[in-house]
Amino acid sequence: MDTRIVLLGAPGSGKGTQAKRLCQELGLTLISTGDLLREAVRNNTPLGAKAKGYMDAGKLVPDELVIGLIEEKLKGLKGGFLLDGFPRNLEQAKMLDTITGVDLAINLDVNEDIIVDRIVKRRSCRQCGEVYHLEAKPPRGDVCDVCGGELYQRSDDAEATVRERLKVYRERTLPLIKFYGDRGVLVTVNGQGEIDEVYRRILDAVKGFKK
Repeated sequence: MDTRIVLLGAPGSGKGTQAKRLCQELGLTLISTGDLLREAVRNNTPLGAKAKGYMDAGKLVPDELVIGLIEEKLKGLKGGFLLDGFPRNLEQAKMLDTITGVDLAINLDVNEDIIVDRIVKRRSCRQCGEVYHLEAKPPRGDVCDVCGGELYQRSDDAEATVRERLKVYRERTLPLIKFYGDRGVLVTVNGQGEIDEVYRRILDAVKGFKK
């Protein structure tokens, strides 16, 4: 499949899980901006060195740098791809337009209270990083099933923090829905329910799309 896809959705909507599965089944290249940044820093590329300076200083990596990383990734890429984590706002979408077109934008729609419930019930292992959910994927005991490490709630997963992140999402990212909707490439998918059920909806949306 050579479709160029952007995956939209609030924090906790399940984008990461669904993106990996979709790319594996359809043979798409998954482009995660977080992974691109980490890889560039690890390989000490020119863009990676610049990004590391911002990250070490606790600053956001500028959009121009992120776009540069995406452009590098797209060079020589065969077939379609799925962008997860970019664009996050209207300005980024316009910048993305300068290097590639977007055939389909999938908006994963999940009720805000459900998202909060999903995230605040996450627990992470301090030792190996394994992630659990108190209801959907509970640990067998009080420690990590994998390594026996201590389980804790990340500060980012506290309810007040989650509510603030969702507020920022509404302000900055929701205009993207109109942007892609006006272009006739937006499909909104109900992101509530079991993972397999949501995945089938996304797959139907992609397969039903005609460029």
